[in-house]
Amino acid sequence: MNSNQLSKRLETVASFIKPAQTFADIGSDHAYLPCYAVKKGLAERAVAGEVVEGPFQSAKRQVASDGLSEQIDVRKGSGLAVLSPGEVECITIAGMGGPLIASILEEGREKLNGVQKLVLQPNIAAHAVRSWLNENGWAIETEAILEEDGQVYEVISAISKPGQKLSEQERYFGPFLMKEKNKAFLLKWKRELEQIEQVLGQLERAAESEGTVQRKHELNKRKDWIKEVTGYENT
Repeated sequence: MNSNQLSKRLETVASFIKPAQTFADIGSDHAYLPCYAVKKGLAERAVAGEVVEGPFQSAKRQVASDGLSEQIDVRKGSGLAVLSPGEVECITIAGMGGPLIASILEEGREKLNGVQKLVLQPNIAAHAVRSWLNENGWAIETEAILEEDGQVYEVISAISKPGQKLSEQERYFGPFLMKEKNKAFLLKWKRELEQIEQVLGQLERAAESEGTVQRKHELNKRKDWIKEVTGYENT
């Protein structure tokens, strides 16, 4: 992967940026995504935010090597602290856990004024991201799910538009993904179902307590949801 050829995961994130003229990539690592987006005309200007010194220096070198220093500003800082309110139209956050993405948005909520779109790619617990969006005036406009190198990734694109109310199942599975049910979606939830069955088996052998009873109840609820949405109980 480089700034000319992204992974399928980041290429999907990039495809959701347009029509923003300015965007910020938070946790930008080598700044491949901002460089690619500007080269492809998906945005005119970008901010690459990175909190770790090594990747921050790598991002600066990449932007300079691509001759994009006038269009991409590489900044060191945590989360949305690298931004000023109203500075960008779109923010991308990719490759982190869902709870971490939600906490970055929560901690930097004052920097979201003027932001029209969020493109988020949680590696795990995407429901935490959807819950934050649903509770903070953001509406999911589209989603994607794909498999790459044996891993399944979800990408969520949301716009600033209060009023959308997601059900508990929609937060868990994704309102668009659970309707489409593509191959990657079914693979993800087949794996999840297998993991739940394993954990339930372990809990059955464990000493019963209030905690284990509650855990089994929650896992059985999720298992029933997965079977309902995927139809796996019929296979």
